Amino acid sequence: MKRILLAILLFGSLLPLLACTSAAQKSMEQGDTYFLQQKWDEAISEYGKAIAEDPELTDAYVKRGQAYAAKEDWDSAISDFNKTVELDPTSVAAYSQRAAIYHAQGQWDLALGDLNRVIEMDPTSAAAYSNRGWTYASKGELDLALADLSKAIELDPNLAEAYYNRGLVYNNQAKWEMGIADLTRAIEFDPTNYTAYNDLGSAYSNTGKLDLALIYLGKAIELRPDYAMAYFNRGRVYTEQGQQDEAIADFSKALELEPNLVAVGQELADLLSNRGYAYRASGQNDLAEADLKRAIEVDPTLAVAYFQLGSLYNSTGQWDLALTNLGKAIELDPDFPNAYVNRGYSHLAAGDLEKAIADYTKAIELDNVYALAYFNRGLAYFNLGDPVHAVADFDKVIQISEDPELVSMAKDRISEIQRQ
Repeated sequence: MKRILLAILLFGSLLPLLACTSAAQKSMEQGDTYFLQQKWDEAISEYGKAIAEDPELTDAYVKRGQAYAAKEDWDSAISDFNKTVELDPTSVAAYSQRAAIYHAQGQWDLALGDLNRVIEMDPTSAAAYSNRGWTYASKGELDLALADLSKAIELDPNLAEAYYNRGLVYNNQAKWEMGIADLTRAIEFDPTNYTAYNDLGSAYSNTGKLDLALIYLGKAIELRPDYAMAYFNRGRVYTEQGQQDEAIADFSKALELEPNLVAVGQELADLLSNRGYAYRASGQNDLAEADLKRAIEVDPTLAVAYFQLGSLYNSTGQWDLALTNLGKAIELDPDFPNAYVNRGYSHLAAGDLEKAIADYTKAIELDNVYALAYFNRGLAYFNLGDPVHAVADFDKVIQISEDPELVSMAKDRISEIQRQ
């Protein structure tokens, strides 16, 4: 399970309040109270009042920028940080916060420019090296990322964020043991980091330690029951272990939490289709039908699910439903010979011999040693009153089939035609 690098932005805590006019100070203090309560609009309003009292109060711009950023109002946040830098070109906070927003927008070079400035002003800032390292990682420059993240750890050996991000980079490079070591350290420093448990579980999965993977993925879910990615990753581990029902349950939960996760839907649909096939093979047609219909609901592009459902309807004599579903399978995958053979069977059973022959002929075009297609086409030709083509198809079955029973049936058909 290759972990895709994802940007994680952590906005800094509130800056200490510097000296300002009493009215502005009162608004700043009230703004800080609202900020800590995550009442962003109220905080923005109070910081705005402070700016009105003192238009050169850089702290107010920085804090209002943070509040805008918390609302993901990036343009307003950038505007406030720009104003801060204009008033105070040495504001580490403004450059750091602006870099975080550039990162969130995928503007890696702009983020790096601001972080470079922060490091120039404060070469001992472990957080700045950590953030620059993660920005390099997001840009795909992994060697530079590792250098910066290692520097951050050197400056602050207790910086959980740096261990976490370096662990992700190692995982991305498939250096699983190194990734496991760093993610373990990150969890030691921050036992509430549910994403670290998820990524640690994924790393263990990639080293084949599936039991450990389940433990850490379970912990991620315990800490954050609405974390779809952990359910998805645990579902994949269950799939590897052959625990199909558990995998389906986890994929279903992940999709419930994040309906737009295409990869989850695809894996869930595949599992449902496979379980539907198994139910059908064991004669549990109702369960099979339910799973196959759900697979199609989850992934309407899954040709094999329509094929399995159409085949199920063939086995229960529901020819119209069989034709509809097998037709959909062929529409989605025009090079699916089994679908043509089974639809040919539907046409044959419904008495539409010419359409049956057309489908069997198409299956043979796609697979010229498909013995069952020749056999069934031979039946269609025979029922259509064309014994010459029927015998030719049955002869072909005898030549190519490795199924003794099918060969015996072909010989019997030829004998029957010859007697008539």
